[in-house]
Amino acid sequence: MGRPKIVILDGATLNPGDNPWTGLNALGEVVVYDHTSADAVVERSRGATVLVINKVKLSREFFAQVPEVRLVAVTATGTDCVDVTAAREHGVPVSNVPIYGTDSVAQFVFALLLHLCHHIGLHSQAVHDGEWSKISDFCFWKTPLVELAGLTMGVVGFGRIGQRTGALAHAFGMNVLAFDTRRGPAPGYEPFAWASVEELFARSDVISLHCPSTPETKGIVNRALLRHVRPHTILINTSRGDLVVEADLAAALDGGQLAAAAVDVVSQEPIRPDNVLLRAKNCVITPHIAWATLSARRRLMGTTVENVANFLKGASANVVNP
Repeated sequence: MGRPKIVILDGATLNPGDNPWTGLNALGEVVVYDHTSADAVVERSRGATVLVINKVKLSREFFAQVPEVRLVAVTATGTDCVDVTAAREHGVPVSNVPIYGTDSVAQFVFALLLHLCHHIGLHSQAVHDGEWSKISDFCFWKTPLVELAGLTMGVVGFGRIGQRTGALAHAFGMNVLAFDTRRGPAPGYEPFAWASVEELFARSDVISLHCPSTPETKGIVNRALLRHVRPHTILINTSRGDLVVEADLAAALDGGQLAAAAVDVVSQEPIRPDNVLLRAKNCVITPHIAWATLSARRRLMGTTVENVANFLKGASANVVNP
């Protein structure tokens, strides 16, 4: 039996040039495509024993057309791009990487939040444009500046990333509220309290979303829930775009019901030119990069290699559809 063929369909996501596939090269014949369009997925997958994907979609029809595929390794935690039920029916395990970006995503939440509190880029540009040199005072500011100590951070979804976000909020001197349908032990710091999602939206100065996308959570942030917030509240979403009804969020921002929002994810990615958030007031949008530090991508690579190696040895690791 020859070396297994390992096909990577959207490799540029994990390795744009700084995170090589060395570990997979030791396991088989590796074919890397930086990007793969939907109409090329089947053809490029033919002959592969292992498929490695990040966001390429694999439908029920795909598994019927390419029966030689024996493992799908997703280089992410979420596997909603794969019809995992169809994969199971065809005897194809789907593996993921459950832990890799906890610190990176939580850090990015505060990058967004601190941007909204201080507008560093705006003030730096003002100085470069000569505004500071033209005034008599020793300082000036163009926006209100916000101190986090004493404010309340509401964390919706208190899994690994939500818990890390709460810990960072506590380090900044914030009070922490959390909502989760499955409450674990409370963290060791205070003040901390569990709350209903409605109570959390009503009491929080900053709200950070950390839910998976499920039928229960899609559209959880909507007009009805946003009625609970106060006009100075900031909403941050580094989780999944479809948690938010974007038209309702835009209306809340434009109507002054919400002070600002920062979203790293949107309902359709790449973002469509007609997305209402592009024209909403006080809305910061970044291109789904909270997860993408080199450290996090190296962890992704390492666990993906382990998942494939275990499969080829007849073992199982991080399989989401046993």
